[in-house]
Amino acid sequence: MSNALDLVDVVKTFNPGRPNEVQVLEGVNLSLAAGEVVALVAPSGAGKSTLLHVAGLLDTADSGEVRINGENLAGKPDRVRTGLRRNNVGFVYQFHHLLPEFTALENVVLPQLAAGVGKGAARERAGMLLEKVGLAGRVTHKPTELSGGEQQRVAFCRALANEPRVLLADEPTGNLDPDTSDVVFDVLLELVRDTGMSALIATHNHALAERMDRVLRMDHGKVG
Repeated sequence: MSNALDLVDVVKTFNPGRPNEVQVLEGVNLSLAAGEVVALVAPSGAGKSTLLHVAGLLDTADSGEVRINGENLAGKPDRVRTGLRRNNVGFVYQFHHLLPEFTALENVVLPQLAAGVGKGAARERAGMLLEKVGLAGRVTHKPTELSGGEQQRVAFCRALANEPRVLLADEPTGNLDPDTSDVVFDVLLELVRDTGMSALIATHNHALAERMDRVLRMDHGKVG
């Protein structure tokens, strides 16, 4: 079985050829095996967000390969990358980015509708995911009616709505207080383990990182 995600000699430079040129990724190599949960620990400015965006096909590398399910997506047309990203990659950010005019349930239903899932099936899956994270009684609430921890749990469900092969999370508990952070991280880890997906989770929290299968450290554009 192929890895869920592989980055091979990935290079990314901002402002190439200019005086303010910055090489953010300097030949990054990493792999995620099926079902593996890996921590990416990096100081601010080390390039972790850029790495996650390249890995999740939100940005393109200058050179190197990005493989999802063994398929190299480097140089593929945008429509191919978009379709594969929608069906195979889930994203969670430090800030939940929920749509404020929609309920918790609707926020989890919408990405499924965009992927062509029928409304009934989408609502059923959304309700199941929200129940799994302890929000069965909050499905009709809008984001402003939910606590920070509850909003982030909805964001987790939204990221998992289309059953992605890979979850990419950028400081998913970084905007929460320590106690809430622990609870919310437990929920995320349980969701990932239950689905058998692979996850690359960027965090500053070394205690959380040590609870994952493996820890990668990033600094000055390198991962090791």
